[in-house]
Amino acid sequence: MDGPMAQQTVSRCLQEVTTALNAPHIIRKYIKFPQNRNERNVIKRRFYDKYGLPGVIGCIDCTHIAIVRPAEHEEQYFNRKHFHSLNTQVICDSDCYITNVDASFGGATHDAYIWRECDIRSHMEGLQNETVYLLGDSGYALREHMMTPIDNAVEDSPEGRYNFVQKRARSTIERTFGILKGRWRCLLAARELHYCPETAGKIVIACCVLHNLCVRGGIDVPELTEDELQAERSRQVPSQSAASSAQALQAGRRARDVLVQMLERNR
Repeated sequence: MDGPMAQQTVSRCLQEVTTALNAPHIIRKYIKFPQNRNERNVIKRRFYDKYGLPGVIGCIDCTHIAIVRPAEHEEQYFNRKHFHSLNTQVICDSDCYITNVDASFGGATHDAYIWRECDIRSHMEGLQNETVYLLGDSGYALREHMMTPIDNAVEDSPEGRYNFVQKRARSTIERTFGILKGRWRCLLAARELHYCPETAGKIVIACCVLHNLCVRGGIDVPELTEDELQAERSRQVPSQSAASSAQALQAGRRARDVLVQMLERNR
C-alpha cells in the first residue's frame, strides 16, 4: 500500500533496527580495534604508506552529537557551547574505518577524561615490546602511546615538520566525522536527536556500524556543503589542554622525541 507511514511505525522500525545493530556480536564484528600484532601491523603499514609515520594504529578525537534536553542529570549533557550533547569518542584507521566508539558520555565531559576511562588506553599500555601510537590533538595528554602536537614549534625545524605530518595524518579523524555525519545527517550538531541519552547513544553506535559497512563496501563518500561544514565546526566544543603527571609526561616526551628523530632520518 502506497502512502505515508505512521509515526508509530517509523519509531518501531527505528527501535528494532537500532537494537539489532547494537547487538554485542554485531558490534564486535564491525567495530573492532586491532587485537593482535598482525592486525596492528596492517594498520601501521597503511598509515606509514600514506603519511610516513611509523607505529600509528589510529587517530582519536571526540565529536558532539546534539540531543534534546534530558529529563535527568541535565547538567552532564550541557556543553560549553550551551547546548545539550553526547561527547562521542571515535578512533579510526587511515581509511576512515571506525575501530572504536564510545557514545556514553555527556557533552560536559572533557575529551581527556573519556580517554582516561577507555579500555583501549589500558589495552595499549599493556602491550609489550611493540611501538604503537594513537594520534591526538592537544586536548589529550602526551603519553608513550598518545602522540600530540609540539607546542610553539618553529615551522622549518624537526619539531615543526613533525607537527605538519602529525596534523596531516590526524586529519583522518576529521574526515571520518565528515563522512559519518554526511551519511547520517541526524548526527550533525546543527540538528538534534529527540531521544533520551541512552537511546541517542545507541543510534550513534548504529550509524557507526553502518558507516563501516559502507567503507568496506566501497560506497561513494557523501560530501557536506561548505555551509554545513561551517555550521558543524561552529557547534563543536574546542579541546582543552589535558593535565599530565610529570613521570608519564616525560615518558611521552621521550617517545615523541624518538619519533621526531625517526622522521628526520627518513626525510
